[in-house]
Amino acid sequence: MWALARATSVLEVQLYLRIAAASVFIVAGLTIAGLGAVAFRNASTTVNPLRPESTSSMVVSGVYALTRNPMYVGFALVLVGWGAYLAAPAAFLGPVVFIAFITRFQIIPEERALSAKFGREFAEYTAKVRRWL
Repeated sequence: MWALARATSVLEVQLYLRIAAASVFIVAGLTIAGLGAVAFRNASTTVNPLRPESTSSMVVSGVYALTRNPMYVGFALVLVGWGAYLAAPAAFLGPVVFIAFITRFQIIPEERALSAKFGREFAEYTAKVRRWL
């Protein structure tokens, strides 16, 4: 994102406005991601995204009642905040690429593993709660 901002045009936005906008998105992102991680810890299940088969239980309350992937939503919001700070429209390709990549290579495989492990319970959850927002 930084390289895109350097290589393309930047909007003329005062620094304090860029910092304020970035702060809102970054704090929101870290809060949402943190709530997701804490919910996993409280349920004594793994937060390791590389081992979804190690999941010991489904977490469907709290922030997980709003989105199936609060940690990824949080990371995407942090990237949006970084883009706001950079004030370069091209930098917003970062969150778009992140969402596309994480959906294809992390979320879809996780969902397959969770579906195999939790079956109907996971299917009912996915019918009620959106993948992102």
